[in-house]
Amino acid sequence: MFAVTLSRLSSRGRRTLSLFSSSEPSNWSKVVSDAEKIVGYPTSFMSLRCLLSDELSNVAMHVRKLVGTQHPLLNTARGFVYDSKNNLQMRGLVVLLLSKAAGPCHTASDLLAQDMVSGIYPSQRNLAEITELIHTAFLVHRGIVNLKEWTVSDGPLKDMQFGNKMAVLSGDFLLANACTGLAQLNNTKVVELISSAIGDLVQGIYNENSNNTEENILTNGVDMATWEEQTFLSHGALLAKSCQAAMELAKHDKESQRLAYKYGKHLSLGHKLNSDLQPFVKSSAGEPVSFSFSAAPVVFHRQIVGQERWRQQLQQARTLTNQLDYSTLLAAVKSEKGVSSAVDLCCYHGNKALEAIQAFPSSEARSALENIASAITKF
Repeated sequence: MFAVTLSRLSSRGRRTLSLFSSSEPSNWSKVVSDAEKIVGYPTSFMSLRCLLSDELSNVAMHVRKLVGTQHPLLNTARGFVYDSKNNLQMRGLVVLLLSKAAGPCHTASDLLAQDMVSGIYPSQRNLAEITELIHTAFLVHRGIVNLKEWTVSDGPLKDMQFGNKMAVLSGDFLLANACTGLAQLNNTKVVELISSAIGDLVQGIYNENSNNTEENILTNGVDMATWEEQTFLSHGALLAKSCQAAMELAKHDKESQRLAYKYGKHLSLGHKLNSDLQPFVKSSAGEPVSFSFSAAPVVFHRQIVGQERWRQQLQQARTLTNQLDYSTLLAAVKSEKGVSSAVDLCCYHGNKALEAIQAFPSSEARSALENIASAITKF
């Protein structure tokens, strides 16, 4: 019973809309707002053309039937309308900033350079939109409920079933639009890069779900090396390969593409670490606590204390009703070096992202990218 309860709690902890987070929303919002001014328009409206289409409007009408239920698709939909942390469109913004920071290729014709708007090619803006559509589609798909874990407290089963159908339909619609736009870029290497990123996302999410079974939570788990590999697939590959693709669209050399890829990779990993650390660095007495067992501080902690000690701590955090007391477990994790190790790793990836972007010419866009990389190391 304890194992089942634990699995359900940890799987629910993974259903989050904002994969980018900051310890100081006001400061983070300013960084994002300043960056959006540089690229020409707010990226929060980037996929508006798709979201306001007739097809998705019909889906939205059906989604309204979920109001009053506990299906996670509703939280995802609310995030499209009100994203207080300016997190939802971050990938597109980074692609646009990198495109502007790199500028036109020296070998590009003057005629091609004339097509640029605010220092960004139209194809690069389209790529940024495609990146956001893919990310949004996977967010919607992540909201699908595992009906095998359904209980009466989750609400009527028919509501969960209907919500799942809507999540599949709307996610597939966004993904289909992204693939259509990708083909219209008429660049086979970019198609190959983004297609492989979609494959990485699928593999990464599959790995996450496999590692969060009740057996893995209570026994094996993953080490930090495996955690980084799997996190890159599920959270970093799309941004890293989109940044590289933006350089390819402007005909930049392989070194520029490598640096763009490096920036996107380390920024994504740093963001994920920052997000994982929030419950451990911001929690205060009396507040409800919840976190995923695949969060970096927990993985570090398990690696430090050993499997037997971890199992004992899980048993000690168990209540009389077989529920998990997250506050007790949080205190156990914070008592060791798991949190500080995760902070150090976050700073490492932030510094690596800074190192990559500083190879580009000095500009407003580069400064904005530096600010974003610095912001992920603030807690």
